[in-house]
Amino acid sequence: DISTDTQNPPAFVVVATLRGENDNPAEYLDDGTAEKQAEAYPDIKTIVLQQSPSDVYVAALDAADAMGWEIVASEPLEGRIEATATTPFVGFKDDVVIRIVAVGADTLVDVRSKSRVGRGDMGVNAARIREFRVILTGS
Repeated sequence: DISTDTQNPPAFVVVATLRGENDNPAEYLDDGTAEKQAEAYPDIKTIVLQQSPSDVYVAALDAADAMGWEIVASEPLEGRIEATATTPFVGFKDDVVIRIVAVGADTLVDVRSKSRVGRGDMGVNAARIREFRVILTGS
C-alpha cells in the first residue's frame, strides 16, 4: 500500500466494493506502512501542479488510460479517479485511487496504489506511482 500522502491517503470508495473477503483490506492500515514507505521510497510525494483542477483531472484520466488501467470510477466533481491495474505476466490486480484538489493557486495530486493480494509487491506499487507522475507531468 503506497501513497503520495501517508498522513491522509486517498480512500478507495468504489474499488473497495470489488475486493473479496480474502483480499487485502481497502483501508490504509496504521501498521508502520508509512514509516517503511518513507524509508524505502522517499521520492513518493504529493504532485504539485499549477494547472486548474479540471485540466489536471483530464490529464490524470489520460495518464491512467495510457498506463492501461481499467477505470472503475470517475468523479470529476469530487476530484477522484479509481482504477484497477493488472500486472503483466502474472495478472495480479492492484487498485489505484487518484485524488485531485485545489489548494490556493496549486492543484495537488495524490495517488495511492495497493495490491489486492499478497504481503509484498516487489516495488510494483511505487513504480506505478512514479510512472504515473512522469506521464502526468512529462518529467
